[in-house]
Amino acid sequence: MNVLVAGGAGMIGSHLCEQLLMQEHRVICMDNLCTGRLDNIRQWLTNPLFTWIDHDIIEPLPELPPINRIYHLASPASPPGYTRLPIETMRVNSEGTFRLLTLAAAQDARFLYASTSEAYGDPHEHPQREEYRGNVSTTGPRSMYDEAKRYGEALTMTFVRSRKVDGRIVRIFNTYGPRCDPGDGRVVVNFIVQALRGDPMTVYGNGRQTRSLCYVSDLVEALTRTMEAAGAHGQLINLGNPDEHTVLEFSEIVRDLCGSHSEIVFAEAAVGDDPQRRRPDISRARALLDWQPQISLHVGLARTIAYLREVVGAPRSLPRVEPAADAAEHRHEGARVARNGRAAEEA
Repeated sequence: MNVLVAGGAGMIGSHLCEQLLMQEHRVICMDNLCTGRLDNIRQWLTNPLFTWIDHDIIEPLPELPPINRIYHLASPASPPGYTRLPIETMRVNSEGTFRLLTLAAAQDARFLYASTSEAYGDPHEHPQREEYRGNVSTTGPRSMYDEAKRYGEALTMTFVRSRKVDGRIVRIFNTYGPRCDPGDGRVVVNFIVQALRGDPMTVYGNGRQTRSLCYVSDLVEALTRTMEAAGAHGQLINLGNPDEHTVLEFSEIVRDLCGSHSEIVFAEAAVGDDPQRRRPDISRARALLDWQPQISLHVGLARTIAYLREVVGAPRSLPRVEPAADAAEHRHEGARVARNGRAAEEA
């Protein structure tokens, strides 16, 4: 099959591309490296089954071969990402989603929209079921992400009902693993990088807020099962790990696994409206997908620490590599395609 992965150069997207390639699908990775990283997909640029298209899905889509499956993972997803790119975040989940859904309708392609646990806001229900409508601020500092994703969900279901698109929606809870951006600002990555450097480990807030972490390979398995499950048509499905820990507990676990002596310090949250609890009810995923996470927290963290140890290295300072610099040798003006290690301009 020909599979389009929008946002395929991100952590989750690149692992999804890898699994699809292992299944011998033809993978078209569409990513403008706004928050994705070329290093995440560089190893496949010479693979004849893999195509990278440097393109922002807000803009009209380039000419594509017939598409059988569309995974829409394109969006900034970390608080630093969507606060740095607030308008882009709203547009990629509205205009970008519309363009991909229109493509799905035209080509009779199956469609998966990657939403987020942030759609529940700061929930009053624990664990969160898909039927729960959430407690979300439409004007708060996270609203550009939360509300954009809720709009994307509504648009997807509108195409399912009115245009007969074979669509499904997943709400992804906190996910971690190799190929994460060491500068993305999310809790576990921050802790690991700080612990490896010997820097103070910063807990924002009082540390009693909870998160449930799912390892990336478990999440990708759930994504592919959701796409291929006939019973997932028109469904909204939570994907995550129901094993819940406080942020302070995560900091202590990470420090121990890193063998670090970093001090744990507390600071005011950088972005307001921080959800106090987050834990998925995955009953629907178990029933429809026969899926639940398999990788334990300690195993997943150990793999992530090993990856970040290589990325961070010895220096204490870790300058963020901007996409424009990272992709300089691969980028030209306009939409651009990399196939089998060669570049060609899109007309």
